[in-house]
Amino acid sequence: IDTVILRAGDITIFEYPFLYMSGDQEFPPFSDKEISNLKLYLEFGGTLFIDDCIGKSNFGFDNSVRREVKRLFPNKPLERLPADHTVFKSFYLLRQSYGRIMEKAYLEGVTTENRVASIYSQNDLGGAWAKDPLGSWEYQVTPGGETQRSMAFRLGINIIMYALTGDYKQDQVHLPFILKRQM
Repeated sequence: IDTVILRAGDITIFEYPFLYMSGDQEFPPFSDKEISNLKLYLEFGGTLFIDDCIGKSNFGFDNSVRREVKRLFPNKPLERLPADHTVFKSFYLLRQSYGRIMEKAYLEGVTTENRVASIYSQNDLGGAWAKDPLGSWEYQVTPGGETQRSMAFRLGINIIMYALTGDYKQDQVHLPFILKRQM
């Protein structure tokens, strides 16, 4: 699959239901046009997944993310998603967040109209998935090794499923199946 690189101000973001943003350094503020376009995208049902590659709170990328989220949603801060949130059970039943590193056992998000429009991980989820041109894993996964990598893939699938389907798993019709899978 080819990667499509977009800027927050590109009108073409509306062609994609899911955007992935990652980084490891502080970045300049988005323009007013980019903030306006991205906010409209998120309010109209798009999902933005933000992946911090180094996971250090109050540093570089994290500071920039929090600054821009505050500009997008001045009255809706990033909040810790509870362990029973739908994103952790949209396909696989997970109890926490995963990635290449394990800085935070949780995800954060901004909820708009009962939907998490922006999801933030500080565990470098993409780093757990990355392969070099020869097909070898690009990074070691610590501290949990290959089991942690497998869980990172599961979390990625859950995030995509959540972005595409929302809270459908909260429906009581699915409850017996969810409970059976947990046993």
